[in-house]
Amino acid sequence: MSTALAALERSLPTQFVQRGAVMMDVPILQPSDPYLDTAGEALRRRIFLTKGEDGRGLCLRPDFTIPVCLAHIAQGAGLPRRYAYCGTIFRQSGDGPSEYPQAGIEDLGDADRAAADGRTIADALGVLADCGIDLTIVETTVGDQALFEQFLSSLGLPSGWQRRLIRTFGHDTLLRQALESLATGGSRASIDSLSPELYELALARDLAKLSDNIRDRMEEGGLPLHRGRTPAEIAGRLIEKVAVAETRLDRTVLERLRAFLSIDCPLDRSVDALEMLCRESGTDLGHSLGAFKARGEALARAGVDLAGLRYRAAFGRALDYYTGMVFEVSAKGQDGPLVGGGRYDRLVSYLGARETIPAVGFALWPGRMASIASGVRA
Repeated sequence: MSTALAALERSLPTQFVQRGAVMMDVPILQPSDPYLDTAGEALRRRIFLTKGEDGRGLCLRPDFTIPVCLAHIAQGAGLPRRYAYCGTIFRQSGDGPSEYPQAGIEDLGDADRAAADGRTIADALGVLADCGIDLTIVETTVGDQALFEQFLSSLGLPSGWQRRLIRTFGHDTLLRQALESLATGGSRASIDSLSPELYELALARDLAKLSDNIRDRMEEGGLPLHRGRTPAEIAGRLIEKVAVAETRLDRTVLERLRAFLSIDCPLDRSVDALEMLCRESGTDLGHSLGAFKARGEALARAGVDLAGLRYRAAFGRALDYYTGMVFEVSAKGQDGPLVGGGRYDRLVSYLGARETIPAVGFALWPGRMASIASGVRA
C-alpha cells in the first residue's frame, strides 16, 4: 500500500464522523442473493460466489451499500441515521487486482429527499477537497432515473418497452440499440420462433385462451405445472414480449425521447432546458421535475456551485437498485470515477425492512483519490 493511500484511509473515518456518520464494520462474507437480485449485470459478473455449510449462497463483499443496509435492519436502529465505512471490497478482474479499498456514507431515513441528495453530493465533494484533491480538475456528472422514468411514462409507451428502456439507463450502447429497435421494429427477431397460434393469441392479448393453450402444451410435453412459472405467468410475459416486438415508435415520439436524452448542460441551466422541452413537446414531468428543482436548491444551500456540475439526462449508473438522483465525480487519466452514488429508496424494504426507507449514499475509491492527491495519474 502506498504511503498516500495509507494516510488517506486513516483520515477518512474522522472526516465521516465530522459529517455526522457512524462508522460501521460489516463481514466480508455476505449473502449473495441480494446482490444477484438487485446489483445489475455489470456487477453480478464480477462477484466471487461461494456456498456456506448449509448450502446458502454467499459471496465476498463486492460493495458496502447492501451489507450496511442489512446491518441496519438487523440492529433495528432508529431513523434517520448516517452510516460510514472504510474497508476492502472484492470484484473479479481479468487483468488487474481483485481487491480494492472503498469508503463512503449511506444516509438512511431522511424524509427530506432533496436535502439528503444535496448533502450527499456536497459531502462527497467536501471529502475530496479535504483529501487534497483540487476540485477544479474533476468533473461531476448528475443524472436522475426518476425523471427519465417519468418522461417515458408521459410518452405512452407499452409497459414492456418502458421496463426495457429503464433497464438500459446508464448503458449508452444498450440504450442506443433499444432506440434503434423502437425506430425500426428491429426486435421482431425475438418472436420469430413463436408458433402462429400463440402469436395471434398474444397479439390479441387474450390471456385466458393463451394460458389454456400453454397449459395444454406443457401437459402434452410432460412438463410439471407446479414448478417455475405458471402458464398464466408465461402467457403474461409472452403478451408483453409480442407487444414490445410489434411496437414501432412514432417519429414524433421518438424525436421527443431523443431530445430529452440529448440534454447535456451545466446543472444551473438544466431546469430551463427541461422546462423548454416540456413546453415544446407538451410533456408534463410533474412531481419528478419539482423534486429535481428542489434538489438543485438544496445543493445551492449546501454551498455547491451548480455551474460547476453537469446534468446529463442520459446519465445513469450500472446498478439496478437506483431510483432517483445518481452522480459520479471523475478526473482525467483515471480509469473509473473517484466517487459514485445515488438514491435507492426501494432497496432497504426489499432487503427486509418493515417500512419503505428513503436512502441515498456515495462510495469513494481511495486508490484513485490517492493517485490524484499525490500528483500521480493512475
